Amino acid sequence: MIKGTVFKYGDNVDTDVIIPARYLNSPSPEELARHCMEDIDPEFVHKMHPGDIMVGGANFGCGSSREHAPLAIRASGVSCVIAASFARIFYRNAINIGFPILECPEAAEKIKSGDTVTVDLATGVITDETTGETFKAAAFPEFIQGIIESGGLLKYIKAKQTGAKD
Repeated sequence: MIKGTVFKYGDNVDTDVIIPARYLNSPSPEELARHCMEDIDPEFVHKMHPGDIMVGGANFGCGSSREHAPLAIRASGVSCVIAASFARIFYRNAINIGFPILECPEAAEKIKSGDTVTVDLATGVITDETTGETFKAAAFPEFIQGIIESGGLLKYIKAKQTGAKD
């Protein structure tokens, strides 16, 4: 279960505003986190707390295929992203690093910035604790849940090869 305060953004939030290109030379997730969302929300990194939740509209993570974008969001302390839809490369990059994202157009429309939201990744149930509304995103298939629980695709594969966890 994930619980946090919502930071909400609109449609077509692209990877250039998630992490501006001028910071892409940094190999440090912590450095990327310091600049997360700064071109769309300069106060984001100062206002957010570890565990908070990001909500976006349609086509979240569009633009370039940079894997830095979901990494910057995760490293900033965001626990998950809920959006109406995701750019496919962002979706794949997020899963590859074990960062949970959920598609739920109704939740993305109705949840407001500042609301407290609870997310059950196993079932896909999203509850807006502020309004009492409940939404249903598709739950991740078991193998994607395994990737997220392992902390990313490479760790998942390594665990499968060593027989550590199914």
